Amino acid sequence: MTTLSRLSTIAAALAACVALTACSDNDKVTTVNSQTTIASSEQASFPKLAEHIKVLSSDEFEGRAPATKGEELTVAYLEDNFRRMGLKPINGDSYKQPVSLVQIDPVEVSALTLTGDKLPAQFNYRDEMTAWTKQVTDQVAVENSDMVFVGYGIVAPEYDWNDYEGIDVTGKTVVMFVNDPGFATQDENLFNGNAMTYYGRWTYKYEEAARQGAAMVLIIHETDAASYGWGVVAHGSPIKFDLINENKNADLAKVEGWITTESAEKLFANVGTDLATMHKKALQKDFTPLDLQAKASISVKNNLRELTSSNVVGYIEGSKYPDEYVLYMAHWDHLGVDLSNPTNTVFNGAQDNASGTGGLIALAEHFTQQPQPERSVVFVAVTAEERGLLGSAWYAANPVFPLEKTVAAINMDVMNVYGPMKDMVIVGLGNNEVENILINYTKQQGRYAVREPNPEAGIAYRSDHFSLSKKGVPILYAKSGNDHIEHGKEWGKAQRAEYNKCCYHKVEDEYDANWDLSGAKQDMQLFFQVGNELANSRQWPNWYKGNEFRAIRDASSDQRK
Repeated sequence: MTTLSRLSTIAAALAACVALTACSDNDKVTTVNSQTTIASSEQASFPKLAEHIKVLSSDEFEGRAPATKGEELTVAYLEDNFRRMGLKPINGDSYKQPVSLVQIDPVEVSALTLTGDKLPAQFNYRDEMTAWTKQVTDQVAVENSDMVFVGYGIVAPEYDWNDYEGIDVTGKTVVMFVNDPGFATQDENLFNGNAMTYYGRWTYKYEEAARQGAAMVLIIHETDAASYGWGVVAHGSPIKFDLINENKNADLAKVEGWITTESAEKLFANVGTDLATMHKKALQKDFTPLDLQAKASISVKNNLRELTSSNVVGYIEGSKYPDEYVLYMAHWDHLGVDLSNPTNTVFNGAQDNASGTGGLIALAEHFTQQPQPERSVVFVAVTAEERGLLGSAWYAANPVFPLEKTVAAINMDVMNVYGPMKDMVIVGLGNNEVENILINYTKQQGRYAVREPNPEAGIAYRSDHFSLSKKGVPILYAKSGNDHIEHGKEWGKAQRAEYNKCCYHKVEDEYDANWDLSGAKQDMQLFFQVGNELANSRQWPNWYKGNEFRAIRDASSDQRK
């Protein structure tokens, strides 16, 4: 089934869903293949949700930064609650999965020096380019590296697309566009149309270039295609975090970075072309990489600091299939403290993501009050999401429970604090079959499901669920939308916009006793129902055919019976 026809089918189902009115108190919601029948009048109240959010986002927890006192308090709070409710630990009596991190601080980045007949001598750091290294080393240098334009830098067999075909870029500097051809053309039959695929995400482009042997990778920044301005990539904190591994990231390119469109125009002018022309050529399947007839040099010096943090994992063992797992995930970390702020130093992260972490604890407690599930149900609070999805990436690389036997996962990141909504946003709608279960229960709440409003921004690749996606695990990332049951869509949109303006990743993201958490509880009821159905059935949901993660999941199919 093509992406377009699949979404058309989903759209028809959602249209029917919109027509439903709210369930009455006597309406029943029955989970398929489950021992449990839930009456809407008996939906879980999750009574401790507000308490968990308030505690986790208090000043005492110092913004929950990894490897700080805030982490110690947060991990202890999680473990105490997991132990109190009777979740099984993963290591003796401990719920902690140690995570080894490294902080990479580029204390000195040179200009990008260039050689070419019609080129300036250099592109200046942060004004015309930005760069770093994720190799765990004190210093790296790229010298006189041949520069090659490689279109979108994509190798996607399922789309019959290979921008590196016919060229060896070992030791070279590759330059490419951000996002993917679907976004550039808005053609629903090309990649995933306006919705970004992983091939459009900048992280993929660095990974693929490294696999191709490139020494340096430079992405051309365009605000619409990237979904954020130049200031986001070039003028924020340059400090990077990564996982510690045996090869110290030696398999990555020496240097990763971005260049402005103005810088790109200068590179293209050097070979007698321009940005607009190369945009058109890059959209052709028979695109041929372009030698930019230039050489690039750069050096980066780092300060390194190794850290140890923890994921916190507890589980309910299944009664019939204990070696099959339904997983819930939320990130417990936030940004710590801002000592330069004279009046408010703590990044409390109440919505982001004390709300999701509190929801994880409350949901786990609700599960412990139900009949023992047939499959095991796992609750994972991960660290270092704000540092680059690192806690979830560590779990994906070092799974406590086998990923090939993980039925599916549900991620909770920023819960609804504005009251009940009519709509439920499925981030990455049209990607995998878990969404069908959610859509069913969403209808039974008298609600309707929608795709995120800006799929071109690649939100489906920017939260912890993505770490498991890359390993093939079907994972659901959903949240309340904007269509408030009393105030309507515009009011809901205004609340989200105000949060993004005033509070997102700012010290103003604080707990408010006036929040209406009934909407969050409404969503948690859905998350419970989805996980409960999976935990008491023989379903093995998969990615839809044509999705970039389907082949990874299918490769382990013989381990799932």
